[in-house]
Amino acid sequence: MKTTTRLLDLTAAMVLVVYVSFSPPLVSGDPGRRVSMTLVRDAAALGAFCLDGSLPAYHLDRGFGAGSNNWLLQFEGGGWCNDIASCVDRAKTRRGSTRYMSKTVVFTGVLSNNASQNPDFYNWNKVRLRYCDGASFAGDSQFGNGTSLLYFRGQRIWNAIILDLLPKGLAKAHKALLTGCSAGGLSTFLHCDNFTSYLPKNASVKCMSDAGFFLDAIDVAANRTMRSFYSQLVSLQGIQKNLDPTYDVFQFHHGLVPPSADQTGRWNRCKLNVTACNPHQLDALQGFRKDMLGALMNFFRNSTRGGMFINSCFDHCQSALEETWLSPTSPRINNKTIAETVGDWYFGRGEEAKEIGCPYPCDKTCHNLIPASTSDFLASNASGSGHNSRDDGFGERPRRV
Repeated sequence: MKTTTRLLDLTAAMVLVVYVSFSPPLVSGDPGRRVSMTLVRDAAALGAFCLDGSLPAYHLDRGFGAGSNNWLLQFEGGGWCNDIASCVDRAKTRRGSTRYMSKTVVFTGVLSNNASQNPDFYNWNKVRLRYCDGASFAGDSQFGNGTSLLYFRGQRIWNAIILDLLPKGLAKAHKALLTGCSAGGLSTFLHCDNFTSYLPKNASVKCMSDAGFFLDAIDVAANRTMRSFYSQLVSLQGIQKNLDPTYDVFQFHHGLVPPSADQTGRWNRCKLNVTACNPHQLDALQGFRKDMLGALMNFFRNSTRGGMFINSCFDHCQSALEETWLSPTSPRINNKTIAETVGDWYFGRGEEAKEIGCPYPCDKTCHNLIPASTSDFLASNASGSGHNSRDDGFGERPRRV
């Protein structure tokens, strides 16, 4: 019988999983390996297009040795667009069109093929799904007014990519892990069950969402900004039919303190450097952590196969970079890195892999990574549309504070 496990996430709020050892000697890979883009040529027949009408794409790094029949798929992140204006703008960038994307990308963190940096998954087939629909691969509609034409076809893009990968070996997968960060982490939740339906009944299939568990939180201006934003997104892109019945720095900047709730900029210094937060602001952040843990408590107590790694680092997407995934200075809880925890969870090593760290500022292993381009990270109009986050497509590296 197929084994399917849903994994929760949070980075500072990051949920789920890893580490494994193999009997054969570990083989070193290329830590800076660049992987070429593959356009999905048959996508047009399925009506699967990026926002601007370009074909969707992915990057595939072939597995080898004992990992040849195992697959890891990673949804790219990159925020959302929840109105026509923000989607029109997005369609003119790499977030809405493969025409503007880099044709090669570096695989690092959980996608690395270097055994010392990614010992559990280094020799698996690894795929990065490029994000160009603006709705976490979940929409299925389009917009046209004679001037602008937008394709909201994320669900079809997901289907098209899977259908392209099945004859390349995915259909015969022995083990599989679906993951993603931020908007891609949300995609992981939305598509976990559907992913398992494509794979052999005896395959071991699990899903790991990194920074994709978004709270329906009340912000510092007593508004539900995230609820309003997602409601607009679901309505615009026709997501309803595809919804699953079921201290992240991004959520700090856009959920707890969105620009619309801080138009005087009182939180700017705190956002850029947590050590500059005043006592009142720190209390608000600790309250956000408490709400996050409260929302996950049922999962923590009652899930027997799920896992979590929840630290109090001011970061967003910790599985994508070597320095936070697995390195001598990676964040740790109970002396275990994120990579080791994920591995223990995936392969069932030891006890339940559910790690919750202590509140800020007690965790001295944190990198507290703030986006290198803070202007991009904070960009959003007063209504909250656009949600341009850190480059969680894993391009620009954040800075440590």
